[in-house]
Amino acid sequence: MSVADYAILGICLVSIVVSLFRGFIREVFSLLVWIAAGYVALQAAGPISVRLEDTIDVPSVRVIVAFVAVFVVVLVIGGLINYLLGRLVDGTGLSGTDRLLGALFGALRGIAIVTIGVILATFTPFVEDPWWRESTLLPEFERLGIWMVGFFPESIQAYLPVESVTETEA
Repeated sequence: MSVADYAILGICLVSIVVSLFRGFIREVFSLLVWIAAGYVALQAAGPISVRLEDTIDVPSVRVIVAFVAVFVVVLVIGGLINYLLGRLVDGTGLSGTDRLLGALFGALRGIAIVTIGVILATFTPFVEDPWWRESTLLPEFERLGIWMVGFFPESIQAYLPVESVTETEA
């Protein structure tokens, strides 16, 4: 096993352990809150930045400040709701099942994180390095990445390398 394999296992293990302790409900709700925060911030940044014209002179800085402010506010509100939701789940006696499902969610999230990392790494010279080529796990994640890219819109696929570097030289 190479350094890359140990890094992959470490990422997946950390994701599993974190999700095991937090539980499925908290993890899924947290993911939804992050998605909602991004969406709300994207939608609200423009209108809110207009209100900052008197305070901030540079238009791009106004938009960034508005985006970050909305994003953080939604995350804080979502975090409070998530905390209350977690307390509710703990009180129902379903915490064991919730934690087990959380570990499964963590494994899937770890796999997704590594796969996205592999897709992004194909833009770098890492794929030519010996530690990449000697990896046992990276070819599997490259195949998964190729499969995942197939679901992206064609406009995005045009910019992504879809060939596995490991497979082309094997």
